[in-house]
Amino acid sequence: MNVFLTGASSGIGAALAREYARLGAQLGVFARRADALSALAASLAPATPAVYAGDVRDEAALAAAAADFMGRYGAADIVIANAGISRGTLTEHVEDNATFRAILDTNVVGMLHAFQPFLPAMRAARSGKLVGIASVAGFRGLPGAGAYSASKAAAIRYLESLRVELVGSGVEVITICPGYVDTPMTEANPYRMPFLLPVDKAARLIVGAIARGRRFYVLPWQMGWLGRLLSIVPRPLYDRALVRAKRKPRDNG
Repeated sequence: MNVFLTGASSGIGAALAREYARLGAQLGVFARRADALSALAASLAPATPAVYAGDVRDEAALAAAAADFMGRYGAADIVIANAGISRGTLTEHVEDNATFRAILDTNVVGMLHAFQPFLPAMRAARSGKLVGIASVAGFRGLPGAGAYSASKAAAIRYLESLRVELVGSGVEVITICPGYVDTPMTEANPYRMPFLLPVDKAARLIVGAIARGRRFYVLPWQMGWLGRLLSIVPRPLYDRALVRAKRKPRDNG
């Protein structure tokens, strides 16, 4: 089983790499931080992942990594677009514009860049799974997280469009929507995080959902029910309930 994974240097990505290494997969791991990727690769021994340092916003870097991975191991069975960033943003602050663009480019366009170079070989083989890591944050807009909520909502719709486009091709598209997972991305959140999952448990649930070919999977199951409830709450009630909610800190450093 050949698995290529972006955003692999920490958090959910690193946990997914550990789980797939345990299952005997041939891994390709891609992330911005070369030192963290090297440390991850060393921790996976005796597995020997192919390591690629780069930014998912860089189309050429992902295309080169995909070409190298497929040249060495053949077509990918699973490509997981996991790379993502989350920072607080406020529309009234012009200095947040660069952060807004970075979040959208990484969380949405980076997913396109991850899938695109692998898709022709998958189509030719009439098999393979393209997996996008979205979020329950894409179900409704969260105050102070306009960029992140928008990016995850866009990712959900992009993956849905792609899934329908590929019906009958043999290529599956799987949308994963985690709730709160205990990672460096969430540790600075200044609010209560219901149903917080340990990252290794989250990885096992995600790998299981991918193996079963779930088209749309929310974890944990309690967050799935909460997400359904949030999606039907009338806008006036939602506005009143969230207006005083604590917000993710802005970080423009």
